[in-house]
Amino acid sequence: MTSTDAPGPQPDPSSSPLLVALDVDGTIVHHDGHLSPRVAEAVRALDDLPHVTVVIATGRSVISTLPVMDALGITTPGRPAVCSNGAVTVAVAPERTERFDIVEQVTFDPAPAIALVRTHLPSALVAVEEIGVGFKVSTPFPEGELWGEEIEVPVEELAARPATRVTFREPTLTTEDFTELVERIGLHGVSYAVGYSAWLDLAPEGVSKASALEQVRRRLGVEPHRTIAVGDQRNDIEMLHWAAVGYAMGQAPVEVLRVADRTTGAVEEDGLADALAEVLDEFA
Repeated sequence: MTSTDAPGPQPDPSSSPLLVALDVDGTIVHHDGHLSPRVAEAVRALDDLPHVTVVIATGRSVISTLPVMDALGITTPGRPAVCSNGAVTVAVAPERTERFDIVEQVTFDPAPAIALVRTHLPSALVAVEEIGVGFKVSTPFPEGELWGEEIEVPVEELAARPATRVTFREPTLTTEDFTELVERIGLHGVSYAVGYSAWLDLAPEGVSKASALEQVRRRLGVEPHRTIAVGDQRNDIEMLHWAAVGYAMGQAPVEVLRVADRTTGAVEEDGLADALAEVLDEFA
């Protein structure tokens, strides 16, 4: 007769690695840059757990993302951050002058898209990201909208080199105007996201916060069912689809609310803090 050993203690599923991806503007901070102390405390409380990694996933450039991470107290060595809507992934490196190492950088030829958009919207301002520096621009953007150095160059120079991201801004248009324009003219070979203002970001085709976060998840050894994401805008839709549990902020557009698994309060109501309290209670 063969005896079978009794099963040993099973691991607590809540102690397995958990990845929590957070958008910045309209999720962590108000659109004026204000960070609620309650939100900051909620992020730190979750990230303090040894099996939890909070990953910023934002449309911001690297140099405008790091100050938010500083304010949250999460600029720890090696921590990944997804920037530029997924086109740039970095790891925090406090010992370096730049304070980051590039983990992945995806580029595309911006010339056809720049020519197409400017044919239909010749007054649009154009910016091409220079990682770790700022932006090359066709015309200076409204004050405070771009972080880092603004280098004014001819449009031909903006289109001459591979880019991680191209941003178009037309202050006289609405978000709906930009959405209608994109749908009417068609944009091929790129991914795009229309911002909460009249702001259009172009990225390499197939690149999104979700595509970059999937690579981060694999590197961290996190199982797909142990992923959480919180966001508020159209550039968060793929990320909310990607996560096992996706939260939309209360002020999100209807198409974002529709794809989310859960909805929390608006950014003005510290909705992220409420969402992270649920995550802490249910998943961490």
